[in-house]
Amino acid sequence: MNNGIFTINDFKNEPILNYSIGSKERKELETKLMELKNNNIEIPLIIGGKEIKTNNTKKCIIPYDKNKSIGFYHIAGEKEINMAIEAAMEAKEKWQNMNYDRRMLVFLKAAKLASTTWRATLNAATMLCQSKTFYQAEIDSACELIDFFNANCKALCDIYKMQPMNGVDSVNRVDYRPLDGFVYAITPFNFTAIASNLISAPAMAGNTVVWKPASSAVYSAYVVLKLLQAAGLPDGVINFIPGNASEISNIVMENENLAGVHFTGSTNVFNSMWTAVGKNISTYKSYPRLVGETGGKNFCMVHNTADIDTVVAALIRGSFEYQGQKCSATSRAYIPESMWTKIKEKLISEISTIKMGDAETRENLMSAVIDEKSYKKIKTYIEYTKNSSEAEIICGGKYDDSIGFFVEPTVIVTTNPYFKTMIEEIFGPVLTIFVYDDNSFYETLDNCAKSSKYALTGSIISNDKNVLNNAEDILQFSAGNLYINDKSTGSVVGQNPFGGSKASGTNDKAGSIINMLKWVSPRSIKETFTPTSNYRYQNML
Repeated sequence: MNNGIFTINDFKNEPILNYSIGSKERKELETKLMELKNNNIEIPLIIGGKEIKTNNTKKCIIPYDKNKSIGFYHIAGEKEINMAIEAAMEAKEKWQNMNYDRRMLVFLKAAKLASTTWRATLNAATMLCQSKTFYQAEIDSACELIDFFNANCKALCDIYKMQPMNGVDSVNRVDYRPLDGFVYAITPFNFTAIASNLISAPAMAGNTVVWKPASSAVYSAYVVLKLLQAAGLPDGVINFIPGNASEISNIVMENENLAGVHFTGSTNVFNSMWTAVGKNISTYKSYPRLVGETGGKNFCMVHNTADIDTVVAALIRGSFEYQGQKCSATSRAYIPESMWTKIKEKLISEISTIKMGDAETRENLMSAVIDEKSYKKIKTYIEYTKNSSEAEIICGGKYDDSIGFFVEPTVIVTTNPYFKTMIEEIFGPVLTIFVYDDNSFYETLDNCAKSSKYALTGSIISNDKNVLNNAEDILQFSAGNLYINDKSTGSVVGQNPFGGSKASGTNDKAGSIINMLKWVSPRSIKETFTPTSNYRYQNML
């Protein structure tokens, strides 16, 4: 019998390790990188805790060394997709009825393992699979993953504490049930931590999950699931089915037990899911919760009071870290004409010092983009710009896929604030700059606010507090995460709840109580001590 009240009272972010030469963490990571590179692992489906092999397989390659395979995964078909749904439903009753503290302990233990004995494995898998450098892997597959597990457990405890007031002759309470059915999680390639959050947030609240990982990140996703199994995750709670996205979604979205969707990916794909829900709405036992973080066309708005060094550092880090493949990456900037010459000179000079190559060389800021499809898309935008009279490339513009999918950090300057690369999401290391007349700051700011269908992240850089205050108001609905005198990236769990609106998603703020509320279904319970025995009210007597 357990009559203690378990709660988590505080949360602290996981410290970032520096991987300096000769450090323990660097030696461990380099050893693990060598081990993983020299193995070619087989990745099965995991359904109801069982390994399923379909013999329809696809390679896991290293983006910066595209001919090197580090594994191969089995692809789910219709049979396995339905098996995963059935396994999730079979596991649900036992999992949702488990004491919440015991559910949480799985993820708290996973966080501890990720911070210690599993850290090198998670980071090495992410570096090889997703072409992340030492630092980018560390802040993602170690720190942010750990933070999501810990912060979400605390958020769930805070939700359970939210109880109503009592009546004069009654006691009221709220029971936070899981959703009625299973949750479908579709995870992206660019962050191992996001993948871990999309599956774990619903699960720790008592839901069971059908998980479709990004095809280009199956390798690291598999490592995350093995971590959770090592932490004690029961069979069937999370069912792992790599495969064709449309085939899996078509089957899952038609199932009557679909209770929720947790998604990060393209706006078009999320739109198709909303459409599918509308089409199948009379089929479902309940209205599915749809939680999604989608596209972005993130901006940096510069005022003529800004510090030039601050601007250049924000543009480079915001645009080119992890090859611009962050949902929050800076991809358009507005620079005042009076500062442009100096900013241009320093920007080109600093970019020329950026080292790009394999993710394993510590000095490299950039590596390859994720795959051939992404490479070709980015290449198309660069070629479009080269052939346009409205824009010019002042830096970069070259690409090479002979060894891996490499694209240089590229800066475009346009005379048209609605130029193709100013308004369309590219998801690569391409920054487009519009130079504006200093006297047109507020007109340009208004254009920045209204020219994009997205509203994910943005930054405003100025040393004038009145300008910052006005800009903050004007940009009210232009970014779910607004950064002042900083780059447009760098959301930290517990510090900057992340998410955007408009075509950027449902703004359900990953890593916060806002997101966790989506995965519970409250039930209000009132118990009256002395029931009324007469239907007549006092004024009727």
